Amino acid sequence: MSAFSGKPVPTLSRPGGIGPTEESDGIQRLRFSVMELRHLQHFVAVAEDQHFTRAAERLLVSQSGLSASIRALERELRAPLFVRTTRRVTLTPAGRALLTEAERILAQVRSAHEAVAAVQGVLRGMLAIGSEQCIKGVRVAGLLAAFRRRHPNVEICLRQAGSGALAEEVASGRLDLAFAVRTAQEDTDLLRVVPLTSEPMTVLCHPDHRLAAVGGAVGPEDLGGEVFVDFHPDWGPRRTTDAVFAAAGIRRTVALEVNDVHSLLELVDENLGIAVMPRHFRHKRESLTALPVKGTGENVYETVALLPPPEATSPAARALLGLLDPRFACPPGGGEE
Repeated sequence: MSAFSGKPVPTLSRPGGIGPTEESDGIQRLRFSVMELRHLQHFVAVAEDQHFTRAAERLLVSQSGLSASIRALERELRAPLFVRTTRRVTLTPAGRALLTEAERILAQVRSAHEAVAAVQGVLRGMLAIGSEQCIKGVRVAGLLAAFRRRHPNVEICLRQAGSGALAEEVASGRLDLAFAVRTAQEDTDLLRVVPLTSEPMTVLCHPDHRLAAVGGAVGPEDLGGEVFVDFHPDWGPRRTTDAVFAAAGIRRTVALEVNDVHSLLELVDENLGIAVMPRHFRHKRESLTALPVKGTGENVYETVALLPPPEATSPAARALLGLLDPRFACPPGGGEE
């Protein structure tokens, strides 16, 4: 959900709009109208919900009023923004182009309000944070609890997703900050990457699997013929694992994909495949056999905080990062459940 959905925002337009005027010398000049921020707010809500009725309910406006707002925006931009059907609406190419900019504009307006509040000594507004599941080095629940105690006037919105989606949402302004596993996707001017911790690669297998008898480290080349279970490709650990095996020239067969750590461990526990994952996951299912992966180094999976560039980082996000100290680091073998 957009951080601005359902909340009033200041307007940049004048009542009645702005149209062509006549200069005294008879030369006509155009004065262009400036779209209202509420039009962008309404547009983003419809794009998120893909439905006018649901978006209107969330924004607490009438459906007719929402439709009129979108039509006004389309007239302003001289382009259709949505393809409308009886069941849903989808973005046109012009709508997709506008969505990225609209989200960024609304996030910047929110940051401006929060910056002024911070100068006055009080943090207000919303902190939109994202995290991948079971992230190493950050106990997200404890961190957010400490933040709420210190800043009770800030509304917290938490989203859990894969590192790829989180990076996109921070870059677009939908999230203020995210905890993720670093991949090459973060190499962009729209993101600032703050390293937090790292860990090596581990293979988990069923005790009856042939690898369990090895008893020592294995290399990617030893796993080429195995059947794997893994996370969906958007997850940071999956992207890192794929990159390591590709660099070694090993093509993996991933038979089953899940979006949940505990489901993945259950698949391994049923001997449906082996899993390559960050080392701290091995403590979540002690019945499985864990083997180190040689030749990949000690810092394969890197936990990072993803933020916008410094000038776009909200005061709330800076305050949350300021709380990251040993009290909120994961206990040995732990992660955010």
